[in-house]
Amino acid sequence: MSTKTITYSTLKQGIVSNADLPIDQEKEIISLRPTRFQDYIGQSETVETLKIAITAAQKRKEPIEHVLLHGPPGLGKTSLAHIIAHEMGGRLTVTSGPALEKGGDLLGILTHLEQGDVLFIDEIHRIPKVVEEFLYSAMEDFAIDVVFDKGIHARSHRYRLKHFVLVGATTRVGLLSAPLRERFGIFRNLDFYDEAELLIIIKRSAQLLKIYIDEAGAAELAKRSRGTPRILNRLLKRVRDYSQVKSDGQITLQTVQNALELEGIDEKGLSKLDRMYLKTIIDFYKGGPVGIEAIAATLQEETDTLVDVVEPYLLKIGFLARTSSGRKSLDSAFKHLGYRAQQALFTELL
Repeated sequence: MSTKTITYSTLKQGIVSNADLPIDQEKEIISLRPTRFQDYIGQSETVETLKIAITAAQKRKEPIEHVLLHGPPGLGKTSLAHIIAHEMGGRLTVTSGPALEKGGDLLGILTHLEQGDVLFIDEIHRIPKVVEEFLYSAMEDFAIDVVFDKGIHARSHRYRLKHFVLVGATTRVGLLSAPLRERFGIFRNLDFYDEAELLIIIKRSAQLLKIYIDEAGAAELAKRSRGTPRILNRLLKRVRDYSQVKSDGQITLQTVQNALELEGIDEKGLSKLDRMYLKTIIDFYKGGPVGIEAIAATLQEETDTLVDVVEPYLLKIGFLARTSSGRKSLDSAFKHLGYRAQQALFTELL
């Protein structure tokens, strides 16, 4: 089981102390993560909902309701969990669905939570059913019923929990069971960012990383970041490395273009895997429709990787359609990859 607890009294200027970090690499990642609403860019409706909920709960001197955040990876679900804990002045305990293998794993975490603490469960849709059932009473009644012994000697003990806040994050909200989903009081979807919001994030991240990037370079980086802050920050670091080795350390439009070409990121932000995904549908299955399992088998990739990582952005920009018969590449994807229009290709194949 892997969990991490961050006490926000140890935070200074949004940077966690070394003692709170499990590995050295985490320092830079968390330093780019906002810990206050005023530093959080985008998702304005979600942020406003959380601000109102936290302010109202503080007036009542009680924790907010449990929060479920869903949407594609890298859009700020974990950052919002950090901010909720910070704004409420509690501790943040971080774990994930696959890490909670047994009911005892969850029980050990819940019994150590104090009033107002936040438990963040990433990939909450992957919690085993036996563990999920522990969450029902914990979320609703702030209590857990523990059964000792078996058979005629079995006895039950109800363990009272402090009023904590569960923040769940998922990329596959449809996989959550109805009983678990209905126990969340705040239910918000996170969407892709526009380029204007990404530009603001670039400037903030560049300032924290102490690097220079000009306006043209920042605009190009924002355009190729798939509307996703996590990808934006990852690419910014790769461009920083390239500029320090191949140029004078200052990031310009040319630097961004050269660095991202080396990374295999095209002008639409598509990676090599994205292009292979689309080309597989076009070359092997005549543009579709085709089942996701067939595509995964052809690419030798996990189905979950394609569904969670590749498809959301392709759907967003209109390169892909999900139909009742399977996945289908659209004309815009054909054009981007240098193919003829879909109908012309079909006619040629016939």
